[in-house]
Amino acid sequence: MTMGGDGGSLIPIAMGHAPAPNTLLRQAYDMSRVLAVTSEIYPLIKTGGLADVTGALPLALNAAGVETITLVPGYPAVLQGLKNPGEVWHFPDMFGGHAYVIRGTAASLDLLVLDAPHLFNRPGNPYNGPDGREWHDNGIRFAALGAAGAAIGNGLIPGLSFDIVHAHDWQSAMAPVYLNYHHGPRPGTVLTIHNLAFQGRFAASLFPRLGLPGSAFGFDGLEYHHDVSFLKGGLCFADRLTTVSPTYAREITTEEYGMGLDGLMRYRAASLTGIVNGIDDAVWNPATDELIPHKFSRGRIGQRAGNKTALQRRLGLVESQSALVIGVVSRLTSQKGLDMLLENLPGLIADGVQLALLGSGERELEFSFIEAAARNPGAIGCVMGYNEQLAHLIQAGSDALLVPSRFEPCGLTQLCALRYGSIPVVSRVGGLADTVIDANEAALTAGVATGIQFSPATPEALEDGLRRLLILWRNQPVWQRMQRNAMNADVSWRNPAAHYATLYNSILAERS
Repeated sequence: MTMGGDGGSLIPIAMGHAPAPNTLLRQAYDMSRVLAVTSEIYPLIKTGGLADVTGALPLALNAAGVETITLVPGYPAVLQGLKNPGEVWHFPDMFGGHAYVIRGTAASLDLLVLDAPHLFNRPGNPYNGPDGREWHDNGIRFAALGAAGAAIGNGLIPGLSFDIVHAHDWQSAMAPVYLNYHHGPRPGTVLTIHNLAFQGRFAASLFPRLGLPGSAFGFDGLEYHHDVSFLKGGLCFADRLTTVSPTYAREITTEEYGMGLDGLMRYRAASLTGIVNGIDDAVWNPATDELIPHKFSRGRIGQRAGNKTALQRRLGLVESQSALVIGVVSRLTSQKGLDMLLENLPGLIADGVQLALLGSGERELEFSFIEAAARNPGAIGCVMGYNEQLAHLIQAGSDALLVPSRFEPCGLTQLCALRYGSIPVVSRVGGLADTVIDANEAALTAGVATGIQFSPATPEALEDGLRRLLILWRNQPVWQRMQRNAMNADVSWRNPAAHYATLYNSILAERS
């Protein structure tokens, strides 16, 4: 296989020769090793939920007997956080510059780092410069990540063979594309869609630099409305596709949620599986959380009240245990539905509700919440940006957590809310529908309700959901039962990891 370098030249990359898939299997298709490929991973580099997933899933897979090694770009923060680093491979020309593969560890994660300074040694976050604009060469940067993932997955590094290459989102989606065009045995491939809205779309002029045959730029490949789409290529060529909740897996086969790729998703529906995300229940554990002032558990839920007082003090809210505090930890975008919350703020304030908000995003929404806080001192507290300690305090100190997304592949904040006994109020979409049991009459009677769902994602439906929330808040015995139900929910990675292990084994069985 070749991949393109600067100036359009083609650079041969030694792919190595992996054993035939059936030689990689132990009895009962018990695989030996998975290579995960991702553009970010907690705790080294994070812009959102992708990092939380790719940081926690390998540990859960390892616990389930699936050895997982993760390939991540060599951003400055990653290289600085790597423990026991050692060079294991050298690419003399990786899209116009030297690159090294370094193996090391961080937070119990086994990592391979693609140290390509000309691509990744930059200020800013993984995708944008300090001015907030996308790096002009993001196509090359993440094509390199995919090409390296394909090469390593196919046995490039002596002593490291892999059964499965598991790519995450568009930034890694080129790994299964490159492997598809490798001649000879190769590992199985999985592509997980964390958000179909982000598709890695670039001008067609990028294609000649990718080192792929011309046939790859077609309707059944990378071509998308005369551009190149990394995600579409991965969706076409990965052996199996997953997304982060069963409901979202169904939704993306429809025109409403398919983001222009619904036809392809319907075509590949038999290869698509929805596996709901989990959270790291060691990091998110109110009984041991060092980021909150008052630790508590399901059996000691009364100690939770101290966190509410601490949150009210932190955000300048009136200190009152009787006031319903609604928390928001979110990107401030139209997808997340926070404009609908703005429409409902006057009614909430009139009912004595308080709002504790942490987030950043669209400037107009940021300004609107800041202005609302200025108009309602003591009732609305806002912090723009992200702060890990405050995120934990909002989960531990708010009475309810609002996630009114217009679409939501999975969502993680509602899982944290369940863990911390903050009643989630969510729109009935994607993973929100799969993880929260609505407090309807049947669920309340059966004693299984954990939150409130509303539908459709409109200001009026949200208003109805918030009205239901207030009614429940005023019935404290029912409210406390819901809190205990929520905290009893299994939001860990244990079950999802088992589903992934089963998926990997099914791929290997099909390829044997």
